[in-house]
Amino acid sequence: MTKKALILITLIMILNIAGCGEKDIGGNIDHVQIPDWTPSEIYSDDDIKAACETVKDYFKNEFTGCTLTELYYPGDTYADVFHEWAEQYDAEEAIVLVSSFDVDASGGDGSLDPDSTYEDWNWILIRRDGGEWEHADCGY
Repeated sequence: MTKKALILITLIMILNIAGCGEKDIGGNIDHVQIPDWTPSEIYSDDDIKAACETVKDYFKNEFTGCTLTELYYPGDTYADVFHEWAEQYDAEEAIVLVSSFDVDASGGDGSLDPDSTYEDWNWILIRRDGGEWEHADCGY
């Protein structure tokens, strides 16, 4: 092994040990609270749980620098708009979940207010042909 290769390998190892390797990407979902919900006349508990998992996966992958603190199904109060959302996204079904999350000093991806808390953040999920829930949109 050449001296240059040995130096390069040593440098890479030192950077990885120091935490300068692959950056931790994504939002923190470790302690999200999901309160019990009033049984839905539209969705089964398994449907709602699957929708929550979809949001958690999306948040973990896309909300770097943020911590999801609460996620819940607000009941069938959005039932009048479920059909509209499904139609807008060319899907058979739609569901809305609501969350709260904290943003660190980085401001997430730069589009969120640093060092802030977002409450009543809506998540619109759709489902086609009885498949898995898909993230369609989110925000206020």
